[in-house]
Amino acid sequence: MRVVLAEDSVLLREGLVRLLGAGGMEVVAAVGDAEDLLRAVDEHEPDLVVTDVRMPPSHTDEGLRAALVLRRQRPDLAIVVLSQWVEERYASRLLSTATSGIGYLLKDRVADVTEFFDALRRVAGGGTALDPEVVAQLLLRRNSDPLERLTPREHEVLALIAEGRSNAGIAEALVVSESAVGKHINNIFTKLDLPSADKDHRRVLAVLRFLKV
Repeated sequence: MRVVLAEDSVLLREGLVRLLGAGGMEVVAAVGDAEDLLRAVDEHEPDLVVTDVRMPPSHTDEGLRAALVLRRQRPDLAIVVLSQWVEERYASRLLSTATSGIGYLLKDRVADVTEFFDALRRVAGGGTALDPEVVAQLLLRRNSDPLERLTPREHEVLALIAEGRSNAGIAEALVVSESAVGKHINNIFTKLDLPSADKDHRRVLAVLRFLKV
């Protein structure tokens, strides 16, 4: 099986290359961003793509958006999303476009290498492999008010945004790092269905959702 791997963490990328190789798979390209992923697929025409979700430059959803592009361009290409995150909006779109050759696995929940290989081979053979947590979150997204998708901490962050606080001010109020605040805010934008195209206005739109205006 010929695989193109996309993962921005150098250590994890190299580890996966070795792991997949030991499992009898040929990694024909291992890249660190979504643009290189698209180029590598065009060049190598692999049997399977394994991609992270959050990659440069914004570290939000580049990998998953690239997977959507590949699915449109190559409907028969098997794709496994391997991530720490469930990006609900794009995951829903990806899974709704196909009933075969698709997978979404969470890194922290891959507990057995043999089962991981079985999942990859199943997807490459036209099957599916979905982490139960992915399914649960997508069902929750479909059946709930967007604000109900937020964690208690994300509600706190959004309330502080509504007060006009900067990221630094939110970090000081919650006694966390600014990078942690940034991650919470990105999660809020995703869960409230505020796409990156609205980057300049997402804080305002998020507050309006919070206030139910």
